[in-house]
Amino acid sequence: MKAIKRRFFKFVYMLCSILPINKRKISFASDSRSELNGNFYFVYEELYKRNLDIDVKFIFNERINNKKTFGDLAKTALQFATSKIILLDDFYPLVYPLKIRKNADLIQIWHAAGAFKTFGYSRIGRPGGPSPNSKNHKNYTKAVVSSEGVRENYAEGFGITVDKIYPAGIPRSDIFFDVKYKDYVRKTLTEKYPFIKGKKVILFAPTFRGNGQASAYYPFEILNLKKLYNELHEEYVFLFKIHPFVNNKLNIPYEYADFFFDLSDYREINDLLLITDILITDYSSVCFEFALLNKPMLFFAFDVEKYIEERDFYYNYFDFIPGPLLKTTSEIISTIKEQKFETEKIQSFVKYFFDDTLGNASKNVVDHLIIPSLNDNPLYELEDETKLSPPSSRIELFERSIRDRNTEESP
Repeated sequence: MKAIKRRFFKFVYMLCSILPINKRKISFASDSRSELNGNFYFVYEELYKRNLDIDVKFIFNERINNKKTFGDLAKTALQFATSKIILLDDFYPLVYPLKIRKNADLIQIWHAAGAFKTFGYSRIGRPGGPSPNSKNHKNYTKAVVSSEGVRENYAEGFGITVDKIYPAGIPRSDIFFDVKYKDYVRKTLTEKYPFIKGKKVILFAPTFRGNGQASAYYPFEILNLKKLYNELHEEYVFLFKIHPFVNNKLNIPYEYADFFFDLSDYREINDLLLITDILITDYSSVCFEFALLNKPMLFFAFDVEKYIEERDFYYNYFDFIPGPLLKTTSEIISTIKEQKFETEKIQSFVKYFFDDTLGNASKNVVDHLIIPSLNDNPLYELEDETKLSPPSSRIELFERSIRDRNTEESP
């Protein structure tokens, strides 16, 4: 059935490609979100500020494995075929077999900052790596990355030429330079999670193990919860933000329930970073945006040699990380107690992986990728009002995510 639907989608797209392109239409498409948030929110917000006469369509699907009806597929194919620009923010399987129309653009605003562990065609020949004949990613006409230094890494990973990679910055990182928003989030989350009041917050946010979504897991047994509790609970709380691909469940023993808290279902990790004092991660790209806060990071990479052998990195992991490499629970505890954080590495790390895009990424994406794509059809500022509906404010978006989480948590 999946194969039939893919062929149906491609056929309808080809059929609709006889229709003229709407030179003012931009389609935002995601298979990992159900509403306007993440990088998409900041790009849309910037477009709205410009008061441009454009037509925006949202094609959102909360999970990549959610079933799509034939009607859904036909509507999406029509929107794609007649759009001047299709914007993606993550992996989107349906689009890869398509031939993007002449004078149209397929732009990938990748969800991760920097370049860390290898992905895509950089993994050919490794476990879980793609076939050299795969079409995934290869039809992007443009892609956004966080800095000049990672352009070649993403060109290799996506299987496209480096001239299609634009170091405009990561739009969602603009939030770290919005003082009003940051203060509001800290205040609100402290009220929502009163267990963090009067405590320092450790956020544990590792990536998954395994070759992909189907086999993803995390070996929670590697952490000695009793030892962490006994040594740190008086001064700290320990929050888990586990990768959504992880299939095995985290079980927190009741006797430690005043120290360990699982916030893995909280969607926007950047909000949690704002209340975090110490981040513990391993090979996750979360380290890039947390570095913008200039706070301590610990890299709990107990299996780094095996990970290098199976997955590898774009940089020498041991020199690259802006914090200490740890392999045991005892090392985590001693590093925290002795405050051996190596924070002096953070500023050069930020400079390399963000260049001068900080606070201006959304503007850069609109100026350097979207406006030029629309330029063959002159844009006129409206005298009355734009066609775009005003986006929720950043604070309203945050409040809605809190309400949604409260609903999910209600019995």
